[in-house]
Amino acid sequence: MRLARLDARRITLDLQPDDLLRAYRLMLRARLLDERLAELRAQGHAIGGAVCRGHEAAQVGCVEPLRVGLDYILPYYRDLAAMLAVGMPVEAIFLNQLSRATDPISGGRMRPAQWNSRALRVVSASGLVATQTLHAAGIALAAQLRHEGAVALTFFGEGATSEGDFHEALNFAGLHHLPVIFVCENNGIALSTPQTAQMPVAHVADRAAAYGMPGVIVDGSDVLAVLATAREAFARARAGQGPTLIEVIIPRLSGSGDDADPRDPVEGLRAYLLSRGDMTPAADASLRAELRAAQEAALAAALDAPLPDPQTVRDHLFAPGSAPTEDERKGG
Repeated sequence: MRLARLDARRITLDLQPDDLLRAYRLMLRARLLDERLAELRAQGHAIGGAVCRGHEAAQVGCVEPLRVGLDYILPYYRDLAAMLAVGMPVEAIFLNQLSRATDPISGGRMRPAQWNSRALRVVSASGLVATQTLHAAGIALAAQLRHEGAVALTFFGEGATSEGDFHEALNFAGLHHLPVIFVCENNGIALSTPQTAQMPVAHVADRAAAYGMPGVIVDGSDVLAVLATAREAFARARAGQGPTLIEVIIPRLSGSGDDADPRDPVEGLRAYLLSRGDMTPAADASLRAELRAAQEAALAAALDAPLPDPQTVRDHLFAPGSAPTEDERKGG
């Protein structure tokens, strides 16, 4: 039974009820925020972005061993739960999604969910698929040369592994024993292309051996299995033993609100906490109400924030004094 597996891992990982409740809170906050963002997009208030539903355990579990402010994280556009886990405020996420001038991620200039934060060492991804894997390898090399003790953690979907960037990054990282962790959140379909049409191997992790690193496959519906795998990968990286490729198999949830789906990582952890008495139904309901209230307050503040000034549209595009004149723009 799944609950028994969770219990065994909790003991092995020496986790206390508060640790599990913290993970559940993060995963639930991500789920509720993801649902609210989807509503805003459907209503035309926001554009862009992608759902995080089903990815919560993969992201929260992998981020748990990360040292915020020391280690680097290079996310991709689905990594809402990861951003919450490293400490990005909910209001910042709304400001970014609504393209407000006070958006701390890009000032409303970039596509939503191209996350970044200097303080949290979140590195912005390019709009091109898989480039963050190369950036992670380069950052890990710099950290290694500077003896910083930092690890670079990067996320991507299985579609990214069809790009040359992915293979170059793993080859370079394996060759130089870099402190970098590559996490593939494999939900089986890259936009509209199934995995079977992308690669001749059964698992992305099968490719790790070719680059001289461990490849681990883990159940993305089990946050404790992910956490155990991530802890081992971070320990290897910090000990100078090089990179790890983690393939997290993500459940493709229907989005129908079926709380009984055993693959749902949020509902699975909820059921476990209730079964042990670490959380009561009333406490769960109270937590949901608290998170929703905080979420709506953050959304209200973001909706009240100003839109970018159209006069600043060319700011940061040209070096000082090099912007084209009005006549040049008109072809004169």
